[in-house]
Amino acid sequence: MTKKMFSKFAIICLVLAFTVATAGLVSAEEKPNVFGLLLVGPYNDHGWSQAHYEGGKYVEKMVPGAKMIYIDKVNPADRQGVTIPQLVDDMVEKGAKLIIANSDDMKDGTREAAAMHPDVYFIHISGDDVLTGKAPKNLSNLMGRMEYGKMMAGFAAALTTKSGKIGYLGPLINEETRRLAACAYLGAKYAWANVLKKDPKQLKFQVTWIGFWFNIPGVTADPTQVAQNFFNTGHDVVISGIDTTEAVVVAKQKKQEGKAVWAIPYDYIGACEGADDVCLGVPYFNWGPSYVDFVKAAFDGKWKSKWVWLGPDWKNINNPDTSTIGFTKGPALSADAQKQLAGFIKALGAKKINLFKGPLNYQDGSPFVKAGQTASDKQIWYMEQLLEGMEGASSAK
Repeated sequence: MTKKMFSKFAIICLVLAFTVATAGLVSAEEKPNVFGLLLVGPYNDHGWSQAHYEGGKYVEKMVPGAKMIYIDKVNPADRQGVTIPQLVDDMVEKGAKLIIANSDDMKDGTREAAAMHPDVYFIHISGDDVLTGKAPKNLSNLMGRMEYGKMMAGFAAALTTKSGKIGYLGPLINEETRRLAACAYLGAKYAWANVLKKDPKQLKFQVTWIGFWFNIPGVTADPTQVAQNFFNTGHDVVISGIDTTEAVVVAKQKKQEGKAVWAIPYDYIGACEGADDVCLGVPYFNWGPSYVDFVKAAFDGKWKSKWVWLGPDWKNINNPDTSTIGFTKGPALSADAQKQLAGFIKALGAKKINLFKGPLNYQDGSPFVKAGQTASDKQIWYMEQLLEGMEGASSAK
């Protein structure tokens, strides 16, 4: 072979190698690592479902080759007769290797789907199947310790209220929603007694439940009307526990009517948007970092079935890359209240303040935590009633 012929041969080899490499890249792009989200509400609800959706977008940004698909409005009103396993089947056909179900009421369907698809990984948000031993090996549970975020919300509410009457707009009644409402009360009670130096018996904390995570006309109570009822009966701060923004929307309307009222929305960092004059802040979930960990484990073959309950990164609760729970201070929160809240958050993180320390009683007077003891994770997770001092139903019965 002459030198000239060798050069041509080398060039041809390089071209072929480049073509094969490029084809490989194209093939990889055509077959990304797909994960799916089942969202109970609209992906853009400015609440619970949007927080999960943006967590999924964070995964796409942080994990090379990851691609999200999603189905939103997965609830009895919007998808009558459609089951979780059916929706999962559709996602698996589209290539999903991991599926995240983001609502407590998806528990049974997610477990069933996981059993039907043993080669697909599942995360059920807020559930306890791993704890109870019901979970197959391809199912994990994930939740954030929003209890701390609700304590911050209650603290801010108590420092702001002029009437001493705080309303809590609750969704349906279960262990999760009881403990979150109770934590808002504990935060409010602490601020009322220890910062304002007032008698806790003078603090009124009313919980009203609508029956689901958001409004379903003809099925739930109307959250807009519930919020209006709170403000019309002297409650000047409403803390939201539902997925959507009715509390802050109604507060803004009342403010425009000349009433001195405030609200604290829930779930999503941007929930204060457009309501600067009434919003005291938002306790929010940041799902991205924990989703990244699970997605990488699934794609890398390092999956383990586990129950994960993640709290704030106390070094910086609003760090988007490390903290599952955050609290963004609202524009309507006074400078003094902001300072007091910062100190409260610091003390929580340093464990100088422990609001789960007894004595704490349930609403009926029976002990939740005895004097000198601290509630265990299991006691908190499976909270049986609202706490003594709270007004409202502890059971849907």
